[in-house]
Amino acid sequence: MANDIDKFFDAAMKYALQGGELIKKANEESTKSFEFKLSAIDLVTETDKAVEKLLIEGLSKDFPDHKFIGEESSESKITLTDDPTWIIDPVDGTMNFVHGYPNVCISIALVINKVTEIGIIYNPFINWNFTAKRGRGSFLNDKKISVSKTKELSLALIGFELGTSRNEEKGKVVLENVNRLAPVVHGIRSAGSCAMNMALVAMGASDAYYEFGVHAWDYAAGDILVREAGGVAIDPAGGPLDLLSCRMLCAATQELSRELVDIIVQYYPKRDDQ
Repeated sequence: MANDIDKFFDAAMKYALQGGELIKKANEESTKSFEFKLSAIDLVTETDKAVEKLLIEGLSKDFPDHKFIGEESSESKITLTDDPTWIIDPVDGTMNFVHGYPNVCISIALVINKVTEIGIIYNPFINWNFTAKRGRGSFLNDKKISVSKTKELSLALIGFELGTSRNEEKGKVVLENVNRLAPVVHGIRSAGSCAMNMALVAMGASDAYYEFGVHAWDYAAGDILVREAGGVAIDPAGGPLDLLSCRMLCAATQELSRELVDIIVQYYPKRDDQ
């Protein structure tokens, strides 16, 4: 099995690097025209489509029996089986990409028997390549990384996102949580990319991150990256993480995750407000 995982990983990494070249070229040439998806700030570019096509076509050719869940190609209702399944976000941080803001990455996870085996988060703008294989640790550019040891909210830098929804109910929850956290944490940051937020927790640059309304392709790779770096990835209400629930919370320590669970207001997304 280990040899198979290495083979799968090497192929995914090869295509991720190729996808990164497409992203960099589009940025350099300013070819970043976009379309609207579910809202005026939920965007898709030709680069999103091109990178996802490259990844899926390449991996399909190499591994014909594998399945795929991709942001731009999946149906509105996705399912996860026991089959080897690649979960792909070709450009996580599309709004950032459109504006030239460098928190942009390709996010790839491989799930087998509903267990995540591989995670890759690659930011071609700043050449940060985060990788993880189950049981073998997390790495940034081949150097092992680990989460911080932070246990208290008062010392924690917390990541959050407004998201791409303008649903009024969700907006109230997001802002209420900011108001709850701001007085009691060390600081709050928004990177504009779920995968990058999780990678920052994995490398110890941020202490925790949570979001409602994200999808499997946003956080599947970040989940294994954080856990292999020694951190915690759970549902924001405290239960096990579900890749299909559209809700996630990760933290450097169990203690910090429990403090966050206790303080934040919960929100359960519907399809039209994610």
